[in-house]
Amino acid sequence: MTDERAEIEALLQGLGRAHFEKDADAIVSCYAPGAVIYGLAPPLRDDIDREGIAAWLDTWDGPIRIDAADHTLTVGDGLAWSTAINRMRGTKTDGTEEDLWFRTTMCMQKGADGWRIAHDHSSTPFYMDGSLRAAVDLVPAD
Repeated sequence: MTDERAEIEALLQGLGRAHFEKDADAIVSCYAPGAVIYGLAPPLRDDIDREGIAAWLDTWDGPIRIDAADHTLTVGDGLAWSTAINRMRGTKTDGTEEDLWFRTTMCMQKGADGWRIAHDHSSTPFYMDGSLRAAVDLVPAD
């Protein structure tokens, strides 16, 4: 499983590099056909959409840095899953500096073309005080 783990780690590192380089095609190539996406932005469920990803990348001025903390990876026979607390940083085209922590669970599947992401679920918690406000001010405890 060491080779399998290395292949999956390379896939996930490639996804991070594709965000840093704002390369929509490279992002899309990390996902399996028909991958299920539960992303941070609406709708509740989405598919990989190259044009939507490219439009989102265009809202950033310069690279988007995504770093994983508290990362776990479990590899099985043709299936793997990972969890992480991710930090996304960068500057938006309007000059706003973004620095957001969020949670991600991914399931990877090995196909004829290697490992690809088959399910991607990212989320932020929300305050249960009646405001339903996203808790984007949270940072991991040391």
